[in-house]
Amino acid sequence: MRIIAVLATLAFLGGCSAVPGFAQVQGAFVVGTDKTMEDHVVSLVSGKNCSTVRREKDLTYCVEDEPVIKQNIYCYKTLATVTCYDRPDPNPGRRRVDLNEQNKGK
Repeated sequence: MRIIAVLATLAFLGGCSAVPGFAQVQGAFVVGTDKTMEDHVVSLVSGKNCSTVRREKDLTYCVEDEPVIKQNIYCYKTLATVTCYDRPDPNPGRRRVDLNEQNKGK
C-alpha cells in the first residue's frame, strides 16, 4: 500500500505529465532557449528556427516563415536634414542618401 501511495505522489508532482519531472525539464528548456523540446525537434527536422514562444507572441511559428516587407523609401539630402519619400525624386540630379559607396552591396 505504501508503494502505491509513493507512486501516486510522484505522479501528482509531475504536473500534467505522466512522467515525473517532465514538466520541470520542459520549463527549463523554455526558460533557457525560448523553445520547447518539441520545438527543438521540429527545428532540427525542418532546418528552420521554430518556437512556440514566438507563436504565443502572435508571430509565425518559424522565423523563416515571417513575411518580409520591403518598403520603397527614397531619401535625399535637403538643406539641413535628410527627407524621405515613397517614390523617387523626379529630379535626376539628386543622389539618394541610402545608396552610396559604403552600403552599395548591402
